[in-house]
Amino acid sequence: MRWQGGRRGGNIDDRRGMGGGAAVGGLGIGGLILAAVGYFVFGIDPSTTQQITSQLGGATASGEQGQAGSPEDQAGQFVDVIGTNIDDVWSRQMEGYRPPTVTLYEGGTGTACGTGQAAMGPFYCPADQHVYLDLSFWEELGGSLGGSGAEFARAYVIAHEYGHHVQTLTGTSQQVQRAQQRARGQTEANRYSVALELQADCYAGVWARNAAAVSNGQVTIEAGDLEEGMKTASAIGDDTLQRRSGRAVQPDGFTHGSSEQRVAALRRGYESGDPNACAISGLS
Repeated sequence: MRWQGGRRGGNIDDRRGMGGGAAVGGLGIGGLILAAVGYFVFGIDPSTTQQITSQLGGATASGEQGQAGSPEDQAGQFVDVIGTNIDDVWSRQMEGYRPPTVTLYEGGTGTACGTGQAAMGPFYCPADQHVYLDLSFWEELGGSLGGSGAEFARAYVIAHEYGHHVQTLTGTSQQVQRAQQRARGQTEANRYSVALELQADCYAGVWARNAAAVSNGQVTIEAGDLEEGMKTASAIGDDTLQRRSGRAVQPDGFTHGSSEQRVAALRRGYESGDPNACAISGLS
């Protein structure tokens, strides 16, 4: 993947080095991610954010803020360039698009959705419209989670979270919440959660298809990149994560989609390049 030299928007809230602790309840980051069976991977369901943070000992937003602007280290620059490129794509695709802020942190941090923890993986908080990233997740992604350590796989993670931001701006997240409230039982409600997550995967594919066009080729998806993204999508499917945790596969408990579904959603977005191809049916 080519990205160095790409435009940097500077919409980063860098809280790294401000503390927070990297484990909860005596378990390491990897152990918690696997124990959660993928529930937190690539985004928290907005309708349950407060419940999740409560269970993790979270509090309400602390109002903390780090250094704003463009980080100078390579990892921070990567997030800045990719996030800016995603913003440029969605600014062309969606009238009235407003970029989220990307918060980089270590261990834990205050958010408008409660206390964010590294164990959650990357997540989006609709209440403050921030994407939260603890960059130690990259090691988990290419290690214990069985995904790819390639740069495009990391960009896919970021683009997925931006997809949740788009869903907030379009009102799709709110529609899903209403549908879940009308649902007859948890199984039906989970299906809407899956639909929301698969749409975010599809949106990540839309970004990837359009990345070069909005950057004059400075951000470019190269040969083999999409395959690395699909490898990661497969690795964090609900069924794969359930097996890895030692549990039997229980489709009724899926919240993000199976490996096959996640791969298909990413591919659909990439092949079409059109957000309309990612629409969720049955919402009102």
